[in-house]
Amino acid sequence: DVMEDSAGEVVGLTSCEQLIARTGSIVVTDTNSGSRSAYAYLDVHLVLAYTSQVVPSIKAAFQELKTKYTDGLPSQITIITGASRTADIEKTLVMGAHGPKELFVFLIDDL
Repeated sequence: DVMEDSAGEVVGLTSCEQLIARTGSIVVTDTNSGSRSAYAYLDVHLVLAYTSQVVPSIKAAFQELKTKYTDGLPSQITIITGASRTADIEKTLVMGAHGPKELFVFLIDDL
């Protein structure tokens, strides 16, 4: 779901495949996010996740994806680790240069 807030920022809510404990990353695919770019053009990305989706490592995340998608992996698998940032231009830190400026995960205990 995507909406615009009162400040004119584009806010989106997606689910995820897994949360990777070791790196603090979120695994999103085009299958669960609704489209290949559902989260790329947001100012604020809200992610709904469950404690049962937490895996220890990237390797474990891909093992679970292979188990879930037995007919072939989704065409796009993205691993998100925090809000986008770059200092490429004049060594000035810019948030949200290649994605959302802010990223929030709502973790629901389902165990």
